[in-house]
Amino acid sequence: QVQLVESGGGLVQPGGSLRLSCAASGITLSIYTMGWYRQAPGKQRELVASITNGYSTTYTRSVEGRFTITRDNDKNTAYLQLNSLEPEDTAVYFCNARRYYGENFNDYWGQGTQVTVSS
Repeated sequence: QVQLVESGGGLVQPGGSLRLSCAASGITLSIYTMGWYRQAPGKQRELVASITNGYSTTYTRSVEGRFTITRDNDKNTAYLQLNSLEPEDTAVYFCNARRYYGENFNDYWGQGTQVTVSS
């Protein structure tokens, strides 16, 4: 059974930092593209950052320079470092593992972890 378990969310003041973790079981993360998504109340889920199995990274513009996605294949875990947090970053953050088969792909999702940025 495949499981992605996020951790590290919480309440932080503006300007603060958090480190989210996504621990995988049942799959070998090294062959997956890992992504972090977020969904704020009343908004659509959006891709925040991704990292390929070749360690190529992409970020949505609003988090560039503040967030960093990494992966540790030996630990079967992906991370998202969140720095200089803003109230607009408040959302549930979801981990995603995607494996491509040509034009098709398989997706696995975690249950989400809440990040709240507030003074």
